[in-house]
Amino acid sequence: MIVILIGLAAGIISGMGIGGGAILIPALVIFVKPEQHIAQSVNLLFFIPTAIVALVIHIKNKNVNFRMGIPIVISGLGGAVLGSTLALSMNGATLKHIFGIFLLLMGLYEIFGKGKGKKGNKAL
Repeated sequence: MIVILIGLAAGIISGMGIGGGAILIPALVIFVKPEQHIAQSVNLLFFIPTAIVALVIHIKNKNVNFRMGIPIVISGLGGAVLGSTLALSMNGATLKHIFGIFLLLMGLYEIFGKGKGKKGNKAL
């Protein structure tokens, strides 16, 4: 049951365009306890269908800028090959620490860095 609840929460976040991996990977590691490499590979399997559904909905609502997106997708594919190769060369503990630092930095950015310099966009 816990796996289904984790998937549901990650799917909701993913559909919003935030990235379900920020929920899925830590939740799997904490509650299900797979190795870090397994949790991240499950996230990749999870990402494909949820991304397709979200993309179709955003395209229908005309919220996709293809001119900007296509170069990002192409460079992202190259980055995925490099990142996968790098991740496979690390042990699970190192990968877990790097991912934790990444989540911490993104959280700090969301709290303190986002919206600075824009009028009317104050944090609560």
